[in-house]
Amino acid sequence: MSGLGGLNKSPKGVVIGLVQLHLPVIVGPADIAAQTAKICAMVAKARRGTPSMDIVVFPEYALHGLSMDTNPEILCRLDGPEVASFKRACRDNRIWGCFSIMEANPDGNPWNSGLVIDDAGELRLYYRKLHPWVPVEPWEPGDLGIPVCDGPNGSKLALIICHDGMFPEMAREAAYKGAEIMLRTAGYTAPIRHAWRVSNQANAFGNLMVTASVCMCGSDGTFNSMGEAMICNFDGTVMVEGGGFPDEIVTAEVRPDLVREAREGWGVENNIYQLGHRGFVAVRGGAGDCPYTYMRDLVAGRYRLPWEERVAITDGTSCGFTLPNRAYRGGRHG
Repeated sequence: MSGLGGLNKSPKGVVIGLVQLHLPVIVGPADIAAQTAKICAMVAKARRGTPSMDIVVFPEYALHGLSMDTNPEILCRLDGPEVASFKRACRDNRIWGCFSIMEANPDGNPWNSGLVIDDAGELRLYYRKLHPWVPVEPWEPGDLGIPVCDGPNGSKLALIICHDGMFPEMAREAAYKGAEIMLRTAGYTAPIRHAWRVSNQANAFGNLMVTASVCMCGSDGTFNSMGEAMICNFDGTVMVEGGGFPDEIVTAEVRPDLVREAREGWGVENNIYQLGHRGFVAVRGGAGDCPYTYMRDLVAGRYRLPWEERVAITDGTSCGFTLPNRAYRGGRHG
């Protein structure tokens, strides 16, 4: 149960608000400033509307819209005015917040970055999208791994962004590092609706973890984002979901303590544990080897599909981007 969207908060609950923010049109710095102000106003609205709310979550592209514009004049920095405004909004309203920025990169294309800021205005989690939505997005692949932070009311939080959630490895990594609640922010449009729903549910159940996911919403005159906020419990059931109503805040209470209870007490379908303890009924402690060829090959730098030579789209030229000539230098995953 969701505690009637947080209206009846339990002592161990975490109330999450997912903002189906209206998709903006962003052209220049004035648009960025106006959208920053709107986001901060929505933080205040979340606090007024649901006094029990612990964290308010804004979608990917909440600040920049879906133009994929890499114009330096509209890019952000961690020490820039937009992030400072988000910190102040969280502090002034005594609420945690999750925000999206397109971050300037002095050595290449911008990063698609996500931030979690606590109710004192301090940055608690900083993530760069590992899997930009190719061939559509021009962002630099993330280089910070999947961080996990202490969240409100004793919870553990992780953040992934949009296309990241289509890779089961992302949710598994977040859970492996202790996340009990995984936020997923997105700008997806309607053709992805079914995949969005089933991946959010599978990510939750496969890792005994709450998933809280939200897209941009409405039209910018070119694209229509779908909203579709949803919170899935650790058994994969959908606790609450929104539709396509722009600027709606979809809320629910989740229970990280019950996540911990399931992870510690379940025998059947405790898959996050059983992955590394295969067949523990037959052999003491279970098998702890890695039987997966793709994992071993990826680590060794030789990941290659049997149909690799026949893959048709392997760069962004089909979407109007120039062929890149820089090689990836590796990240600081950990």
